[in-house]
Amino acid sequence: MNQSELIAKVASISGETRKVVESVLKTTADVIAAELVEGCEVPLPGLGKIGVKQRAARPGRNPKTGEEITIAARNAPHFSASK
Repeated sequence: MNQSELIAKVASISGETRKVVESVLKTTADVIAAELVEGCEVPLPGLGKIGVKQRAARPGRNPKTGEEITIAARNAPHFSASK
């Protein structure tokens, strides 16, 4: 399923227009992204929660030259499914 199919299906089930559904989905994605930037968790009732997981720095290799490099530590989004 792609984004336009999701919008069409939600619009047909909810009875709302495609424009309204598209606006709600975009706003939801923007809110989730903003919360993740702040380091908060976002619950998705019935699905799970999206949070931020810290990844430690680790060694790696440049595939082009074979040179060893250090991959920097970073925060990455993480999804945990509910039961």
